[in-house]
Amino acid sequence: MAKSTLVSIVITAVVVAGAFVLNPSPEQHREKIRQAVAERSPLAGVLGIGALTAFASTYHPLGVASYTTVKDRVVSVGAFGIVWVLQPSDKQ
Repeated sequence: MAKSTLVSIVITAVVVAGAFVLNPSPEQHREKIRQAVAERSPLAGVLGIGALTAFASTYHPLGVASYTTVKDRVVSVGAFGIVWVLQPSDKQ
């Protein structure tokens, strides 16, 4: 039983260390926001609205993950080197 516990601890430590190392940077978040806005609306992409939104975003690192906000609304989340841009809410 001790061997399986040790293996579990080592695997968990490797995954957590990987999450810290691969946590997306502010620039990775901003680039994904720019791309997502351009994909959703080619006109917005041409006008640079994605760049403006990305510039206005605030980066929040959590160690193993991160997210960005614009006006207290979460715009993107990231972990393990991947950034997901959230769909805008219809409630606003």
